[in-house]
Amino acid sequence: SMASPALLMRVVASAYSVAEKAATIVRNVMSAGDLGIVEKAGPSDLQTKADRLAQMSICASLARKFPKVTIIGEEELPTNDVTEDLIEDGHCEEILKKPCPAQYTGIKEEELVIWVDPLDGTKEYTEGLLDHVTVLIGIAYGGKAIAGVINQPYYNYEAGANAVLGRTIWGVLGMGAFGFQLTEAPAGKHIVITTRSHSSALVNECITALNPDSVIRVGGAGNKIIQLIEGKASAYVFASPGCKKWDTCAPEAILCAVGGKITDIRGNAFQYNKEVKHMNSAGVLATLRNYDYYASRIPNTVKESLVP
Repeated sequence: SMASPALLMRVVASAYSVAEKAATIVRNVMSAGDLGIVEKAGPSDLQTKADRLAQMSICASLARKFPKVTIIGEEELPTNDVTEDLIEDGHCEEILKKPCPAQYTGIKEEELVIWVDPLDGTKEYTEGLLDHVTVLIGIAYGGKAIAGVINQPYYNYEAGANAVLGRTIWGVLGMGAFGFQLTEAPAGKHIVITTRSHSSALVNECITALNPDSVIRVGGAGNKIIQLIEGKASAYVFASPGCKKWDTCAPEAILCAVGGKITDIRGNAFQYNKEVKHMNSAGVLATLRNYDYYASRIPNTVKESLVP
């Protein structure tokens, strides 16, 4: 008889379905029309009813199946009184069929940390820039992002009334990433993707130093990593604090599963163990290819301004 799937593959398979459920919640809140917007730290740090419901759904659904896993979500929310209609019990059968990479077969529940951003790109969501929005579920082991799920609830939303809305991208280190067409940015072009709503003098100084052919400003860390793996941009550069561990965990796993690299602006790897501070206070530098080219061009003045 076949051995039962390794824990990691069961967690990823569940996270896939849980992310799809969260995407449905995100779309339903938008179509119902009352976003229930709350300002957190300021006008570009927002929370909506969709963030709240999607997080409750993701965290409660995964906690029910994997009670010993540590789950850290962006929003400060009560974990009790989650209604049954928010629980997703399904899993992706395709994922369970794939063999777990050997280095992860022995993982126990209590060794995993799941980092959840229920709605990455909230500000863009409230402004109707729906293609910027993602649902992020990142899975870490030994402080390292090893697997992730990114759902784009509004993928294809401009393709007309009959288009299938949304898609789910997933990946595991040592296995690869699936649900999209891996594409490299045009050779010899330096296309930098950066923040849309958190710009600053430092952010701009850093980008200018890279002398890019073009700069794309969009919301959402998940969205920016997707632009890298689909060849729309060559480097994601954000010389500022503001990005958090739940923004980078899932995207990091998917990017690294296809041979990319992500660090802070100073070249340090991100740590994802449960005790770690949530803020990536030294910013983000990510590429699918040619990481060293961009890393070598970050000015020392920029590095010195950002303390990990």
